[in-house]
Amino acid sequence: MTTLWERSRQAAVQVILDTAVRLFAEQGYEQTTIAQIAREAGISQRSLFRYFGTKEDLVCGDQEALGELLRRTVEQQPAETSAWDALRAGFEVILTANHPPERTLELSRLIFGTPSLRARYVEKRLHWQAELAPVIRARLGGDPGRPASDAQAKAIVATVFACVDTATELWAAHDGRLDLADLYDECLAAVRG
Repeated sequence: MTTLWERSRQAAVQVILDTAVRLFAEQGYEQTTIAQIAREAGISQRSLFRYFGTKEDLVCGDQEALGELLRRTVEQQPAETSAWDALRAGFEVILTANHPPERTLELSRLIFGTPSLRARYVEKRLHWQAELAPVIRARLGGDPGRPASDAQAKAIVATVFACVDTATELWAAHDGRLDLADLYDECLAAVRG
């Protein structure tokens, strides 16, 4: 059961996020200031920064929490699940962890259409890849005398991230009319040939 404080916080976050996304869509990300967002959301800038640490967090969300959710989901997949399928399961969970598909689509458009956001997004994703590589290496196992190589684990993780990003960019470019999971599967099939 959520408390009154938690419901109030969730409502405030939603108002701030709705205001920010609207302003970003109307004016562009770079042209929209934190002061504008706070004013239109009816809060102080200081309060806004209590909910969102940076302007980028308004779009990208709490990437550390999402990265942790991804890692944990991959780790929790049954042992017989392939590294590829475990990573796919992780991405299925995080795609809708914070937002409904419509909001994810809006935010994806912003990220892929704004160079500074895309750069920050890539930077955070590289951190996720580094965190996932040991998880995938352990899942690959290998012969007890020769554990799976770092190169193999890192290559699988990087390939999956490239496929997720390509699929998401295509999904956003087509206004969400294509199925994101199908796009991912198509991308992965292309590289695994």
